[in-house]
Amino acid sequence: MKVVKAPAKINLTLDVIGKRDDGYHDVEMIMTTVDLADRIQLTLLEEDLIQIDINVGHVPSDKNNLAYQAAKILKEQFNIKTGVSIYIDKQIPVSAGLAGGSTDAAAVLRGLNELWSLGISIDELAEIGLSIGSDVPFCVHGGTAVARGRGEKLTFLPAPPPCWVVLAKPPQGVSTKDIYQRLDLQMMTHPDTKGMIEAIDNQNFKGICQRLENVMEPATFELAPEVSNIKERLIQFGAEGTVMSGSGPTVFSLTKSEAKAYRLYNGLKGFMDHVFVVRLLGNRHS
Repeated sequence: MKVVKAPAKINLTLDVIGKRDDGYHDVEMIMTTVDLADRIQLTLLEEDLIQIDINVGHVPSDKNNLAYQAAKILKEQFNIKTGVSIYIDKQIPVSAGLAGGSTDAAAVLRGLNELWSLGISIDELAEIGLSIGSDVPFCVHGGTAVARGRGEKLTFLPAPPPCWVVLAKPPQGVSTKDIYQRLDLQMMTHPDTKGMIEAIDNQNFKGICQRLENVMEPATFELAPEVSNIKERLIQFGAEGTVMSGSGPTVFSLTKSEAKAYRLYNGLKGFMDHVFVVRLLGNRHS
């Protein structure tokens, strides 16, 4: 048996460059990991099957689960005739813009690589992960990176300076497909990606907070006004930097102060179930 930690990711910047011929969009975004994580327990089975068990009821436990797909790909590619039982202790909110499904799949790839003694390099695991989802390669590596293309072309950065992260997810969900369809590529204001990279390189916390930006916010705010309201509340409560992660609906704030982090938490917890105070991780998996 092996237990693997599957941390969530947040987007410090998210830019959409244009639409590709294959129907996907070219993106340029800076992602980093936070200490809000699912725990994946892998138990080898003699039977040739994949079992999924989850501690929440609204997540698929069949072939539609990305963790299942990760195990299936490794079994097929390496002709594994035994099976695995996968228990997912879900702590990351579902459909939140935090890569919960992708990080579970990445954790399964890393864990089974060890349990099945496959000897695959982390770069090869990331390449395998791309067939599961665009965020999986980053989640295989973890850390902090600029992601380009569909999200699979990664340039790794140092970890940002340590800080507290307050994450807030409203009950209302959003469809990533609907958000992309509403994007106006001609009118959007693009993030200062280069400036964010320099701020991270220089460990400039204030500079990082000033450059948090996500081009998907206007489209998401139009579909889900509550997301905009949460961002405004966090700004009013005094967060140093606040932005939406992914296509939403989770909004996060960064702060150096633990006391301020818990003030932000207490200001939202009264009317939301999913509010978390965590630390920035930012370092790659070993």
